Amino acid sequence: MATAEQIKALLKSHADRDDQRFYSIALQVAAKEARQGHHKLANELKTLVDGSQKTSKLGVAAQSPTPLKKQPAGELKGLLDLTPASVRKNELVLSEDISTRLEQVLLEQRQKDKLSQFGLLPRRKLLFTGPPGTGKTMSAAALATELKLPLYTVVYDSLITRFMGETAAKLRLIFDHIKQTRAVYLFDEFDAIGTQRGAQNDVGEIRRVLNSFLLFVEQDASESIIVAATNHPELLDKALYRRFDDIIRFEKPGQEQIKQLVENRLSIFDTEQLAWGEISAVAKNLSSAEITRACEDAAKEAVLNNKEIITSSLLIRAIERRQTGKK
Repeated sequence: MATAEQIKALLKSHADRDDQRFYSIALQVAAKEARQGHHKLANELKTLVDGSQKTSKLGVAAQSPTPLKKQPAGELKGLLDLTPASVRKNELVLSEDISTRLEQVLLEQRQKDKLSQFGLLPRRKLLFTGPPGTGKTMSAAALATELKLPLYTVVYDSLITRFMGETAAKLRLIFDHIKQTRAVYLFDEFDAIGTQRGAQNDVGEIRRVLNSFLLFVEQDASESIIVAATNHPELLDKALYRRFDDIIRFEKPGQEQIKQLVENRLSIFDTEQLAWGEISAVAKNLSSAEITRACEDAAKEAVLNNKEIITSSLLIRAIERRQTGKK
C-alpha cells in the first residue's frame, strides 16, 4: 500500500489543486503495487487515474467560455511570445514579505472595481529585481494564472534593431497591444533596454528605446499588468523606478525556504529524517532553481538505485555538486 509520505503528498496535491502531481503520485503507488505482485490492484489504480484524467480534460474544455489565445500575428509577430502560464501561487517558495506583496497585487486586481469607486487604481506596473533563479519569472506567470490572464513575454531580438526609430515604432505596437488586450506582459532581462543613459557602453538606439519606454509606460492607463524583471538593477536608469507602482526585490532562499523547496520537490520520498541544519548550510547562497535541480538529481539517483528514501548524504552530495558548478 501507499506509504505515509505518499498519502500526505496525495492530500497536499489535491488541496493545492495540482492535478498533474496528484496523478503522478497515484501512478507511482500503482507501480509500487505492481512490483510487489499486486497486479490487480495496480491495474485498477491505473484505470482510475486514466479515467479521471480524461474526465478532467473534458471538464476543463466544457467550462472554458473563451477560445484559446493565439500567438500574435501581423506586425506583432515575433515581438510578443504567448507563454503558457500554469504556475499557482502556492507553488512559489518565497519569503513572507514577497508573498505578501504579490498577494496584495492580486487582491487589488480582483477588487479593482471597488477601488475605482474611490478614485483608486490597483498596482499594475511592477519591477522585479534579484539574482537569477529566485522566482521572478515564475511570479509573473503565477500572477497571470491566478488572474486567469494570458502571459506575453517581450522578445528583444525582434524588438531592438540598428535602424533609428524602428525600435521605438515596434515598442509602440507592443503598448498598443497592452492597451487593447488585458494580459500580463513580461519584460524579462529588462536591463537590455533599461540601461542607464550616459553609461560608457551607451548605444544611441538603446537610449532612444529607453526614452520611448519611459514615455509609453508613463502614458499607459490600460488594465494590463506590466512586469519588468532584471538580474542587474544597478544597471537600470534611475528615471525608471518612479514609473513603477511597486518594486519587489527577490532574494536567494533562507533556511526556511530551503526546507520548503526540498520538501515540495521530494514530497513522494520520506524526508522526515533529513539533517535540515546541515542541508541548509550546504545549500546557502544557491538559488531556488539550483536547489530544486539538486533535489531532482538526488531523486534520480535514488530511483535508479531502487531506493525509496532520500538520505541526507545523498542530497548533500547533489547540492555540493551544484555549489561546485558555480565556481
